[in-house]
Amino acid sequence: MKKYSIGVDFGTESGRAVLVDVSNGDIVATHVTPYKHGVIDKELPYLDVKLDQDFALQNPEDYLSVLSASVPQVIGQSGIEPTDIIGLGLDFTACTILPTDDQLEPLCNKEKFRGNPHAWVKLWKHHAAQDQATRINTLAEQHGEIWLKRYGGKISSEWVLPKVWEVLQKAPEIYDEASYFIEAVDWITSKMTGELRRNSCAAGYKGMWHKKEGYLAPEFLNKLDPRLSNLYETKLRGEVVPTGTSAGTLTKDMAELMGLPEGIAVSAGIIDAHAGVPGVGVSEPGKMVMVMGTSTCHMLLSENEVLVEGISGVVEDGIIPGLFAYEAGQAAVGDIFAWYVEHNVPAYIREEAKAGEISVHELLEKKASKLTPGESGLIALDWHNGNRTPLVDSDLSGLIIGLTLSTSPEEIYRALIEATAFGTRSIIDTFRKNGVEVNELYACGGLPHRNKLLMQIYADITNMEIKISNTTLTPAIGAAMYGAVAAGADNGGYDSVVEAGRNMAGLKEESYKPIPENAAVYEELYHEYVRLQAYFGRGENNVMKRLKGIKEAALKTLQY
Repeated sequence: MKKYSIGVDFGTESGRAVLVDVSNGDIVATHVTPYKHGVIDKELPYLDVKLDQDFALQNPEDYLSVLSASVPQVIGQSGIEPTDIIGLGLDFTACTILPTDDQLEPLCNKEKFRGNPHAWVKLWKHHAAQDQATRINTLAEQHGEIWLKRYGGKISSEWVLPKVWEVLQKAPEIYDEASYFIEAVDWITSKMTGELRRNSCAAGYKGMWHKKEGYLAPEFLNKLDPRLSNLYETKLRGEVVPTGTSAGTLTKDMAELMGLPEGIAVSAGIIDAHAGVPGVGVSEPGKMVMVMGTSTCHMLLSENEVLVEGISGVVEDGIIPGLFAYEAGQAAVGDIFAWYVEHNVPAYIREEAKAGEISVHELLEKKASKLTPGESGLIALDWHNGNRTPLVDSDLSGLIIGLTLSTSPEEIYRALIEATAFGTRSIIDTFRKNGVEVNELYACGGLPHRNKLLMQIYADITNMEIKISNTTLTPAIGAAMYGAVAAGADNGGYDSVVEAGRNMAGLKEESYKPIPENAAVYEELYHEYVRLQAYFGRGENNVMKRLKGIKEAALKTLQY
């Protein structure tokens, strides 16, 4: 009798449940639930509370709506018996954290805190804690903290400690009230199982937890801010459980909410990009997986721990037991293309797309594909949401050089695609310069399936063949694999994620190979990108940061 696992993928704008055949990875049913409140970056829902620049919040109730809507939907679509579902796995954007009381109730649900932005979920792309991150990095450098080198020499404003310290400094009443600060995926699994367990993936990459050394020393936290000295023992307390293990079993209440039997195995959570690695069947060193969507995460396995500039972390057993897993990334990719199409495309392009009954993206891709590398005379920096690797600086911003009065929309569109590909090439080169092999490229997510021009440009600029996952739902498939591993072979699942990957993952027959003449031109353009990266990103000209400071001052003047 067939057995099934459900993977729930919590993204930036929506959550998706996928019902998967454990024997072969076939997707039986899928359902998406958009978050009612989306990304909260202007004002709090139902309240006239304006948010500061770089805020990105969410409503935790939106996450529960995914479980109550999408899980019953996939069961109903499939027609299978719920008793044949053996496991649940969840992946989530990270670092996405929320403060709760001792009963794991989000503080934003409490009437007295609803109007305080710091009581809400801080989404991964909440960048308002850059000042805190900078101060942490400076102190760690001054004191020669070895742990900092595991994260490329800088930690990001997106991570746990800067965000929690921001709450302490900006809203101490929220900090004092919070019994816990919890990764959203751990909050969801805790709601499902009735027990708080923190997953080692998010703890390692976003919370500075180390398999052998634990969390940061209280002495360092005390130097940072005495009020933080016992943070990990108090508000970040909770057992850290390895990725691929069980976080517990489904409670009666949550089982009824989702239409499932009580007692199903629930795996420890995992970061969405990281779930994509086994999701494409990668379990060996030297194979980089690009999880491409609104942003891109670059995941790489290795037998060795090497300290690499600008990475988001290297964690032993972070994805596959027995291997070190590296995370690097770009803070915006699909978001850049969406920004351009939504805010900068002229009316005649929209009218042409409408007349042709295609999307603006499709029209621009069609037009841009007729251009040759270098033809536009443009080059861009892909820092519209800051730079994650190798610079780790959210105060950087986007740039286009070479604009003239004859520049066309498709030329700008192509230049933006090229910029994101140059960003990926920079990440690959950073690994190689530090002795970490990158021999093969894999891509998953929505973008590789939607935009052939994008993937060909990536192949040309990296000068590497790129293999594509056979589904757009790769992280969800990976999450379902972890659910099957949590259930175990005795219950119809698997005893290791490597074994699950061999049976449940798949690739498209089509791949993208570099075109030699294109690669030659892009090699020249890439050197220009690297020069611009050094000039604007490494302190020679901090004009981007000065402009941001002037903007912030102007906004404060308007508020008063």
